[in-house]
Formats: sequence, C-alpha cells, structure tokens
Amino acid sequence: QVQLVESGGDSVQAGGSLRLSCAAFGHAYSSYCMGWFRQAPGKEREGVAFIDSDRRTRYADSVKGRFSISQDNARNTLYLQMNNLKAEDTAMYYCAARESWNCASVSGSWFSYWGQGTQVTVSS
Repeated sequence: QVQLVESGGDSVQAGGSLRLSCAAFGHAYSSYCMGWFRQAPGKEREGVAFIDSDRRTRYADSVKGRFSISQDNARNTLYLQMNNLKAEDTAMYYCAARESWNCASVSGSWFSYWGQGTQVTVSS
C-alpha cells in the first residue's frame, strides 16, 4: 500500500509562485505513473500534470508554460512548481499514483493511490 502526503499549499497573490510536494510512503514500486489533479468548488476534477518512469511529462493546456512537474532521484517525492499563478488556479490539489511504467491514462479513475490534498488559493 502506498501512502501519498501532499504539502506546500498556501494563499498567494496572482502572479506569485508555489511549489507543491508529494511524499510517497510504503511499498516501493519499480515503476509508476504519478500525477497532480485539482478540483475547485463546484467543478469537475481536472488532471494538471503527469510524469512517468521515463520522466516524460504531460500538462493540461491551462497550465502549460506555467507549471512544471518533477520528482527526486529516489522517486519518493513528487513536485509541482507553479509560476505566474492565476485566480483560476485556486483549487484543492491532489497527488495520485499508479504502478505503471507509462501514464497510459490521465483519467482520475485510472489512478490507484491518492493523497489527502493541499489547498491553493490565488487572489487577484
């Protein structure tokens, strides 16, 4: 069983930056796809960024050029660097993982493990 714990959420002004972290605990898989999702009140959950075991990345169009997903060498911590934040980035951000070499899907239902979420609030 993998446990994911997010941190780094905060309240910032528009144009500011934040870095979210996701620490993974428990069984160590040899390969997995990891991602960040977000959900704002009254809106559907949205996939934001994904990284696979080859470190290939995918981003939602709404965050391309502003957000960057990365992981440490031991692959036990995932990051989301968020720059030039906008009010519409306000949401609860969740880390997710699935044992898979590639990110075969970016649908939330495909992921097996989820963190508890960390709140990001951007004021304009």
